[in-house]
Amino acid sequence: MTPPHLPPRQFLLTAEPGTRVVVRYRIDDGLTDALGYLLDTSESSCTVRTRTSDVEIPLAMVIAAKMVPPPPPRRKRP
Repeated sequence: MTPPHLPPRQFLLTAEPGTRVVVRYRIDDGLTDALGYLLDTSESSCTVRTRTSDVEIPLAMVIAAKMVPPPPPRRKRP
């Protein structure tokens, strides 16, 4: 497990692929988050698999990143 006090870029570079993460990063008109599983990290970007797609995020745009717990189990429909 990676200590949570690492800077975001360092956290992403050292986190194991498959770790569930949330990454906050800059976009043209503000900020957005990617919540999902870390697939890969290079010196310039990371890829997070969200529920809808794989998102490649330039590390220069990342302002926060941390590990998050697994999602809660889905509720059964009555």
